[in-house]
Amino acid sequence: MAAIMVQGTGSEVGKSVLVAGLCRAFANRGLNVRPFKPQNMSNNAAVTFDGGEIGRAQATQAIACRVPASVDMNPVLLKPEGDRVSQLIVRGKVRGTLTSGRWREGREGLLEEVLASYRRLADEADLVVIEGAGSPAETNLRAGDIANMGFARAANVPVILAGDIDRGGVIASLVGTHSVLDPADAAMVHGFFINKFRGDPALFAGGMATIEQRTGWRSLGIVPWLAPARRLPSEDAVVLDHPVVGRGHRAIIACPITPHIANFDDLDPLKLEPGVEVVMVPPGRAIPDAAMIIIAGSKASRADMAFLRAEGWDIDILAHHRKKRPVLGLCGGYQMLGRTIADPLGIEGAAGTTTGLGLLDVETVLGDDKTLTQVTGEALGASFSGYEIHLGQTTGSGTDRPLGRLSDGRAEGALTADGLVAGTYVHGLLGEAAQRAAWLARIGVAGQGPDHHSDVDAALDEIGEAIERALDVDAILAIAQRAA
Repeated sequence: MAAIMVQGTGSEVGKSVLVAGLCRAFANRGLNVRPFKPQNMSNNAAVTFDGGEIGRAQATQAIACRVPASVDMNPVLLKPEGDRVSQLIVRGKVRGTLTSGRWREGREGLLEEVLASYRRLADEADLVVIEGAGSPAETNLRAGDIANMGFARAANVPVILAGDIDRGGVIASLVGTHSVLDPADAAMVHGFFINKFRGDPALFAGGMATIEQRTGWRSLGIVPWLAPARRLPSEDAVVLDHPVVGRGHRAIIACPITPHIANFDDLDPLKLEPGVEVVMVPPGRAIPDAAMIIIAGSKASRADMAFLRAEGWDIDILAHHRKKRPVLGLCGGYQMLGRTIADPLGIEGAAGTTTGLGLLDVETVLGDDKTLTQVTGEALGASFSGYEIHLGQTTGSGTDRPLGRLSDGRAEGALTADGLVAGTYVHGLLGEAAQRAAWLARIGVAGQGPDHHSDVDAALDEIGEAIERALDVDAILAIAQRAA
């Protein structure tokens, strides 16, 4: 068994994509590879074959390895419910909530479980490619760390460090990381590489030499800007900091960005369609005149419903409906389309009931049992495959007219008699080309894009090939073989 850990000089330096690319590059060499991230924080999650949930990035990395995703690939997942509160998922199952103040003590008890998951993966693989979180330079978080050097030291896994040149200051970020690390932590780093480079890498030869001289770390290469990464599922809400605004003459599909938006990668397959433009609507803006509105998933559907009203988006959605234009609610969005969302146990905050948009004759009651399952079925005359990941049960006369049927015959979702309002708990509904085309036909657009799953796989191939060209992959594998 061999292992390598990719850490970064900061968040958003591209670690998730780099790990996915390395996984595909090594898998293409015939190695049995597994991805691993000790601790992740994201509301974009995926359901595994063994009935748990992990971060979306690790599920994508599993695809890169050409293996099913398992809960051991991301044993600790934090799903933010507010600025200082997160739901804690351990090996795919909810273990409670944690405030930021309690996290420092709580994470120390998780290291053994993290190591146990890692060892299970190591036992079945030739190579484990591990992704760090944030940066090891955040030395204020070093005590009790399980995400970066704390894990690397405990598992005796060598580290390579990635720096992002696109944001500037990459020499200082790498040299600075070296200068603030504890010497024993710095000794775990066996090399570095540069990510997101635009132009001729030869122009940065002097920069690479400076970093090598100042740190003593080996240069492993310069990765170019990876355009295919845009086709991979979105991992977290950072991508929503620069939302798309409508332009051009394509049919607009609008989605409001609520504070607790989750699994908004459900909309990614629509980006494959030349006839539509997905517009993510930020707070402070009205929902534009659109062919369709999609209300995405939510980590806190009652709070996001209240936010919809505070923004006046409920008025926009109801006006859109009066124009006889379709509305689709996904998971938490499905709950918001109903008459009420009740939380008698205070699962998502203070106990109580929130009035929904009332466009579907359904009611939702939140409970402490989370549904986590992969599903297949048919809706609108076309097949789909995806997964359910939600709290609560939705009932009412609206479910007597289901949107579709699961492969086991169960009814799924709700659809109004006029076919204009639909709700579903299926994430990934729009991934298959025929299913997506059925929805686009309702707004007069011909679906032309491929299956999203096939496109993601093709993008991973392109990224893996770029990694092989840009990095000294042989040297990275040799470093990985030093793992215990």
